[in-house]
Amino acid sequence: MAVLVDITKCIGCEGCSVACKMYNGLDFKAKPRNIKDGRVELDDNRWTVIQEFRPDDKLRFVKKQCLHCLEPACASACFSKAIQKDEKTGAVVYYPDLCVGCRYCLVACPYSIPKYQWNEQFPQVAKCQMCEARVEKGDAPACVSACTTGALISGDRDELIKKAHEIINSDSRYVNHVYGEHEVGGSQWLYISDVPFEELGFKQVSETPVTSYTKSYMSKVPGFAAAWALFLAGLSFYNHRVEKNKKQDDDKQDKEG
Repeated sequence: MAVLVDITKCIGCEGCSVACKMYNGLDFKAKPRNIKDGRVELDDNRWTVIQEFRPDDKLRFVKKQCLHCLEPACASACFSKAIQKDEKTGAVVYYPDLCVGCRYCLVACPYSIPKYQWNEQFPQVAKCQMCEARVEKGDAPACVSACTTGALISGDRDELIKKAHEIINSDSRYVNHVYGEHEVGGSQWLYISDVPFEELGFKQVSETPVTSYTKSYMSKVPGFAAAWALFLAGLSFYNHRVEKNKKQDDDKQDKEG
């Protein structure tokens, strides 16, 4: 499953955002926690947002959410396996029961997508799950189903890439670039536009998957964690022995005095 976003067809109706909140049980009354340059950014209660841009006097609305990378850096960085790539659906899914709260995923993501519930007593990581349960049954994500303008199309990734290039080649308005086809190894969410992506807030990233850098380091984390635990245990034992010996010396001096 993949989704092709045609930015030229988005009218900013926010239907996708409403559908996302309804399907995932997110708080409609929660105020935006992250606003940058006057635009609402993703947060733990907003897994998708519509941002308005006006490049060269053009009005464009851009849907932002997790791109569900083919080789997700967040999953590679998560040593507790709280974030996993579902090979069947393509969704990058977060499992809160496995999360240890290390927040490595926030640092690893090249798009700064995962958000942390800083205000919760028992915080979790929050991000788009691509409506995995719906996709697994063969349905489109909730946001795609709610789109009435054809700005969001779901389907097989290879077919959507082919369709995207056909649209670009048949209409000179479009930029000759399918965002998400190659960025950091590619993603399940793809974009086409008549405005350069850098003018619409898209991050310019390498085509090299971030996982090629993280795997070698994260493979060492369990060893470091075990070594650190042994060090702390040894330090605790040492401190306990010192305190015990000091108490014995004090008791001995009291008796002699």
